[in-house]
Amino acid sequence: MSLRIGVVGYGTGGKNFHAPFIDAAKGCTLAGIVARAPATVASAQADWPGAPIFPSLSAMIDAGVCDAVTVTTPPQTRRALVLEAIAAGLHVIADKPFAPTAEAALELDAAARAKGVTLGVYQNRRFDADIQTLARILREDALGALWRVHSRMDFDDPATLEPGPSGGLLRDLGSHLVDQMIWLLGPVVAVDAQMDFIDLPEGRTDAGFTITLRHEGGPHSHINASKLNFLNMRELRAYGDAGSFVSQGTDIQAQEIFAGKRPAQDPAGWGYEPESAWGTLRTGAGAMRVPSEQGRYHDYYEAFARAVLHGTEPPVTAAQGARTLAVLDAARESAAAGRSISLE
Repeated sequence: MSLRIGVVGYGTGGKNFHAPFIDAAKGCTLAGIVARAPATVASAQADWPGAPIFPSLSAMIDAGVCDAVTVTTPPQTRRALVLEAIAAGLHVIADKPFAPTAEAALELDAAARAKGVTLGVYQNRRFDADIQTLARILREDALGALWRVHSRMDFDDPATLEPGPSGGLLRDLGSHLVDQMIWLLGPVVAVDAQMDFIDLPEGRTDAGFTITLRHEGGPHSHINASKLNFLNMRELRAYGDAGSFVSQGTDIQAQEIFAGKRPAQDPAGWGYEPESAWGTLRTGAGAMRVPSEQGRYHDYYEAFARAVLHGTEPPVTAAQGARTLAVLDAARESAAAGRSISLE
């Protein structure tokens, strides 16, 4: 059985981070695309000549071409589309930010459960090469008792900063970075954040952040990101009582996609950081370069298809998405109040 998945929205996300990975995922078929603007329709037709294009989610539902949809439209439109798909009995993957607040995320979760459909959150960056490499190092206990992880993601990319109070960098890159740390280190019990703001015609917009997360069991993580400071840097640092690991990745999957490559063209060779970008593990035995794990965003879709087939949890549940949003909500409160916020 192949899960027929429609992509709702064909902007940067739908074009680059959904359709190519649905196409590459075993057990999944790209069943259709919702696009409205003439230029967007033309782009979708050129990229996927065999996929039908629909002017709306309602039209796609009426055509009966899909079992599930990925909703990757602008955040302010997403809730209504997710609820429309759920009401139609479709399984749903909602792009990040999953919902405006943690409370709103739980509302979507309840709607999906009442209808008996699977609802997942597209946190594809759990499947980044550098995060997968660090996860392997932690599984192997190479650092001993883990103390802390630092995660930095700076892009010189002002054009993609979503303006206005409903946009901003915290809900964009913050959704990924917080989810990665929860996935690696476990639930968050306290949040301390500082945020940078600029005034745009659409309203005050957060354009950078630094957040400290305290996790259950003791480890803490420190994450920061920017898009307006003329920097391109992706760095992970992990410290434990037996050593450290440092990597400076190239965001290889995004680079390959933007270079016109697709994962289905080279499944075995896709998503490995070049040797020049391998991280370094330092312990009492000395320093060692660590080969990259494979980055595979299509693993998300394969896991989602298995969840639908077997009735199990998707790779990132709505409840997990709500927990990430609770941390983001606490980060905003912390920055405004100038103090740590407890989540216990």
